Amino acid sequence: MNPDIKQALQDIVGAQNFTDALVDLVTYSYDASEYHHRPEAAVWAETTQQVSAILQLACAYKIPVTPRGAGTGLSGVTVPLLGGIVLDLSKMNRILRISIEDRLVVVQPGVVYAALDEALKPYGFFYPPDPASSRVATLGGNVATNAGGMKGAKYGTTRDYVLALEVVLADGTILRPGVGVMKCSSGYDLVRLFVGSEGTLGVVTEITLKINPRPRAVSTCTAFFDDLKGAGQAVAEIMQSGIIPSALEILDDQCILCLNQALNLNLTPAAALLVAETDGYTREEVDYQMSKVLEAFRHHQAKEIRQADAPEQAEPLWAARRAIYGAVAHLYPHIIVEDVTVPISQVVAMLEGIQALRERYQVVIPVLGHIGDGNLHPYLTYDGADPAQKELIKKVEAELSALAIRLGGTLTGEHGIGIGKARFMELEHDAGEMRLMNGLKRLLDPENILNPGKMGLEA
Repeated sequence: MNPDIKQALQDIVGAQNFTDALVDLVTYSYDASEYHHRPEAAVWAETTQQVSAILQLACAYKIPVTPRGAGTGLSGVTVPLLGGIVLDLSKMNRILRISIEDRLVVVQPGVVYAALDEALKPYGFFYPPDPASSRVATLGGNVATNAGGMKGAKYGTTRDYVLALEVVLADGTILRPGVGVMKCSSGYDLVRLFVGSEGTLGVVTEITLKINPRPRAVSTCTAFFDDLKGAGQAVAEIMQSGIIPSALEILDDQCILCLNQALNLNLTPAAALLVAETDGYTREEVDYQMSKVLEAFRHHQAKEIRQADAPEQAEPLWAARRAIYGAVAHLYPHIIVEDVTVPISQVVAMLEGIQALRERYQVVIPVLGHIGDGNLHPYLTYDGADPAQKELIKKVEAELSALAIRLGGTLTGEHGIGIGKARFMELEHDAGEMRLMNGLKRLLDPENILNPGKMGLEA
């Protein structure tokens, strides 16, 4: 990088917030996906004005800028594919305002989900989207990918809670789309344009989020099934029963095996394990919902059902659910974490299709997911040191994506397109949609400096 540009960056953020040391650049070259590429420099911004000045400089010199939070993404969203500058927003980590009366919070993008959850507990409120990486993932990253999580079936995803944003465009212009109220019908919904845009249209520097009262009662149960069809039919019955569980998760036989081998959990071997949670504001309400869940499990021949009588009994199970990535990684060193969503009526077909891919290509593919909203996460395991396996897994990934689209689904429910699924975008989006998305990119980022190479957009 030009020494004058390096000096200009240090003038903006201070020498302590600039690095081009090799050890730091290697750290910033990857996220939780299998992709990697080193930037030329990294900066830590602490204010919106600094972000604006950095982007003005980058725009003038046509330098790529990749915004980054905790780097927990699974699709390469924060990998600086074309080098340039990594813009680390983790120091912008303040909760600026909590307004219980208005049912909202205002936060900076570097606030970690778990920190916000702790701050809201004394008020009896919570922010519902709950990604599995909630202990480390930042809210800015959640906005960038429209993150969901285990409570998506009942509470929705990030997009459903973002009321307003502060966004810095590629030329340094600061926008404030949206408003901190529960309802708004004024003009185009620019907030939703930026949510899920993966840092390709602007850098989010402030987020206004809707919050909910925290449920006072919770009930959890698990059910083991000897066949996937029975598990899928149980889910369909639950979702038609007039209640919506706060969480409804599936772990297949290979997930159970990984958890037993890596964590010694001694779970019952089965084709599928369903984990259900109901919540509400009275015990009667929660128990009624759980009775519907249990009825569906029994109706479809669950071979073993366990109900947690208290939250502390359920916590080890949720901890294990969050630890699945680590358990699989312990056994298989190279993993692509897939993220497809299909209509709930097609979940069994998707699971059966994944089983067929396993058998055809002799690949280990543990599957877990948020089955209550049709969002599945097949883990494609392979040996990254073997070129033949790397090519094979690309073929499996392509067939998996095509299957999801064929079943009326989408390439990604919550992880984002990033690098990993860029080559599949035209499977889901026709030429007109791609033309419009590319036009929006050129309008807001004419020099293509903002996170270039992502989402299948033109370079």
